[in-house]
Amino acid sequence: MGVEEKLAQENTEKLFKLIDESVMLLKQSLSSSYLDAFIESADNIIAGEVQVEDGKPTQEIIKQLNQIYAQIDLDNTDAETIRTVIQLSMLKAVKQDAIQPNHQMTPDTLGFLIAYIIEKIGIKQDDASIFDLSVGTGNLLTTVMNHLKRTTGKKIHGYGIDNDDSMLAVASVSVEMQQQDIELYHQDAIDSLDIPQCDYVVSDLPVGYYPLDNNTDHYETRAEKGHSYVHHLLIEQAMNYLKPDGFGVFLIPSDLFKTDESKQFVEWIQRRAHLQGLVNLPSELFQTKQAEKSILLLQRRGTNSHQAPKVLLGQFPSFKKKTEFANFMVEIDNWVKTNLKG
Repeated sequence: MGVEEKLAQENTEKLFKLIDESVMLLKQSLSSSYLDAFIESADNIIAGEVQVEDGKPTQEIIKQLNQIYAQIDLDNTDAETIRTVIQLSMLKAVKQDAIQPNHQMTPDTLGFLIAYIIEKIGIKQDDASIFDLSVGTGNLLTTVMNHLKRTTGKKIHGYGIDNDDSMLAVASVSVEMQQQDIELYHQDAIDSLDIPQCDYVVSDLPVGYYPLDNNTDHYETRAEKGHSYVHHLLIEQAMNYLKPDGFGVFLIPSDLFKTDESKQFVEWIQRRAHLQGLVNLPSELFQTKQAEKSILLLQRRGTNSHQAPKVLLGQFPSFKKKTEFANFMVEIDNWVKTNLKG
């Protein structure tokens, strides 16, 4: 580990320890979940004062919290360190509060892979826009934006949509603490969205059936009978809010194209988009075969888009096999140069 990496790790550990200490104080004082105490503490840090309601927390706890907050300097902490600390806090919340799997965050490794793919495709715009229609805690979106800002130097504006109050509250404090240029919307992403068409979309898609059949009447990917797959509907919605020629990078269930509804879904893709890539992720990342995911790369049809002569297909090697993994990343780079830019 280099000096800079070691310093970054030490800063991350120090900041997490301080925030965790404040969260545990509030959790006990307010008799709340770890997640709610984290949101409360983050709000305090952003506001620059401890918020009191019905005499809680006590003056003694306020004094202790202020001593902790005095040691936190977000203005001189880079966004990626703050994001990592928030992720560590959420991992602790998952354990302490037994949070359901659908509410758990996209692992960093997958966020970096998605960011790498977009980086290699290339950001042509000086002011690029990106959205996530299942933003959750914002970890995937901010991971991608931090990476792209660092590697391209471009301005990037983000939009995040989710219908879960608590997850969006985490996303909100994360965006504020990282000073990210992201607008968040609390709504059902299947409904009409109040965002402009964007250059890119990234999303770790929820899996399962969408219960409100009346909301899906105008969707081409809706099921002919019964409930529709929410991941099909969200991919179609993503294409609606992508600019022509824009790219979508999605984390999807690995069996997406093996279901009874897949024929209809593939026909929709052929009409509306170019299927440019489908790469399976290492099985070691997932607890069960059913939970395994792949990366799907779609491009909305437009005047400057074309179907890649060779679709990017394959299997990411184990992250533990560093040489094989590095070679596969080079293959992705070469594929982009040959098939998308050729």
